[in-house]
Amino acid sequence: MEILEQMAKAVVSGDAAACAQLARKTHENGIDAVQAIQEGFSAGMQIVGESFEKGDIFLPEMMQAAEAMNAGVDILRPHMESQHHKDLMSGGKVVLATIQGDMHDIGKNIVKILMSSSGFDVVDLGKDVNVTDIVEQADERDVDIIGVSALMTTTMGYMPEVVLELQELGKRDRFLYMVGGAPVTDEWAKEIGSDGYAGDAAEAVRVAKELMHSKA
Repeated sequence: MEILEQMAKAVVSGDAAACAQLARKTHENGIDAVQAIQEGFSAGMQIVGESFEKGDIFLPEMMQAAEAMNAGVDILRPHMESQHHKDLMSGGKVVLATIQGDMHDIGKNIVKILMSSSGFDVVDLGKDVNVTDIVEQADERDVDIIGVSALMTTTMGYMPEVVLELQELGKRDRFLYMVGGAPVTDEWAKEIGSDGYAGDAAEAVRVAKELMHSKA
């Protein structure tokens, strides 16, 4: 779909005005907000993340792209929330964070919106959050699920440390641990000892619900 390609290009170029304009256009044309974000904006941000990881662009360009995408996501957010209000449930409590060293939080923010609108109580710790803080906040806030994302292979290496720290504290069985992000795979998630993996925001909600049901 041409408009989705335009959205991706607008993110790559860091054009906030174009992202906002295209977001309005997708809504006017009846394109699903979640589809627009995942196949348009998120696709562009994945390109940006890969370029950053290769050293083709630097942090300022990456941040500009993220800000541009946020401008578009802000337009679509109310429509995304309304599309998922039918599936409300009494969910658990979730703490979300983008792992330390990683400035990418768009995917996490989308997960937050969909989880919140699906009945989960979500605590968002933000981006570039170190492992100790994630574990401490999960413990302090008495959450059910810890959800961690990473955009780059260099930062996803911190994900197993969450499991290790929980084990050292004797609290591994207390929390369900979910991981996701562009470089993360289901196989790798299982290998590091996580309880669940999600390839996109909608799947993250489904997996979180399944984990909560299995815990009940």
